[in-house]
Amino acid sequence: MICTLFVAVLFLLPFELPVISQIPLVRFLGDNDWMRPMALMMVLAIAALGLNLLAGVAGQVSLGHAFFMGVGACTAVYLGGRSGEETWGHSLPIWIWLPAAGVVAALVGVAVSPVAVRLRGLYLAIVTLGLVFLGIHFGNTSWGRKIAGPPALGREFPGLDVRLWKEETPLINVEDDGHWLWFDVTDLQKRYLFLLVLTIAFTLVAKNLTRTRTGRALQAIRDRDIAAEVMGVPEFRYKVIAFAVSSFFAGVAGALFSALSQRILATDFGLFLSVEFIAILLIGGAGTTSGTLIGTFFVVMVPQFVEEFTKWLDRAEGGLTEQLARFLLTEGDDFGFINTAIQTPGWTLSVFDWNIVLFGALIVVFLIVEPLGIFGIWVRVRNYWKRWPFSY
Repeated sequence: MICTLFVAVLFLLPFELPVISQIPLVRFLGDNDWMRPMALMMVLAIAALGLNLLAGVAGQVSLGHAFFMGVGACTAVYLGGRSGEETWGHSLPIWIWLPAAGVVAALVGVAVSPVAVRLRGLYLAIVTLGLVFLGIHFGNTSWGRKIAGPPALGREFPGLDVRLWKEETPLINVEDDGHWLWFDVTDLQKRYLFLLVLTIAFTLVAKNLTRTRTGRALQAIRDRDIAAEVMGVPEFRYKVIAFAVSSFFAGVAGALFSALSQRILATDFGLFLSVEFIAILLIGGAGTTSGTLIGTFFVVMVPQFVEEFTKWLDRAEGGLTEQLARFLLTEGDDFGFINTAIQTPGWTLSVFDWNIVLFGALIVVFLIVEPLGIFGIWVRVRNYWKRWPFSY
């Protein structure tokens, strides 16, 4: 019941409805300025769900998830983008390039898996990390620029419009303002709703996959790999399946990222993005679908909240709020914890720096205090109130 209400709120979030506008925080997130980070959050959620199947369910620590997102993004641009004098493309519709991006990424994952499944722990993390640097190097080559070149080279990135083939008028127009059902919606709202439907679909797939024979086999391998193999669970085969499914999720997310951002840079799929995915699992709760979604919301939206909080303090006039702003904010070498200047001289940190510090601190805290992350805290609180007022 709670999940149904939550999904309903997410669907109604972009619209100017009186009921939704009265819900604290939710109406704030429904503002047009927040549609873009919310859309990005859903793209990263799809990728994080794939990594959760590999690292959280199967127990295979991977730092190369950003690489498979890059593979999916390049595939989508190659198939869905238009060709030019210095770029390659085929202008295919979304129902071809979106699943194709996932399939190509899955095939690359299967090609890498024979080496990766024989390693564990730190060695596996280092091998998958090497894929990220290979991807960055490929993006800087002439072939990489022909596939994922910037708009300056004539690159036209694919959009989210749904077409049967290459006709001018799409069946479902997602890229322009228009009218859906009984509402006038902007292009940002259309993208948000389109990505929300895809995120719900991938969430259901990931959730149900953990309940299947394959999911239970992966959990058995994660907990006791030798015991699972003795009981007849083929470890190699199921680890390859985990790599393929995880890479498919990442490839689809990379394709959506390229269509959403209308750009591909090799550095976008670098080490920092891989670390962000690890932070999502650790903060939200590795091995759980709900924890992955919570962690994605936390990692993507908390920097937005910090930035908005800083702007709110900067605009404060009079009263306790202005005194708090003077204590926390600074624009130079004066005392203050958050530096609002473009360059941050002295010992102060910018908003971006504080976000990195916050993520690092939260990873350490959750690893020590609550390994199951925010989802683990929710389970403990829920179980407490289920038993209350009795302790047994």
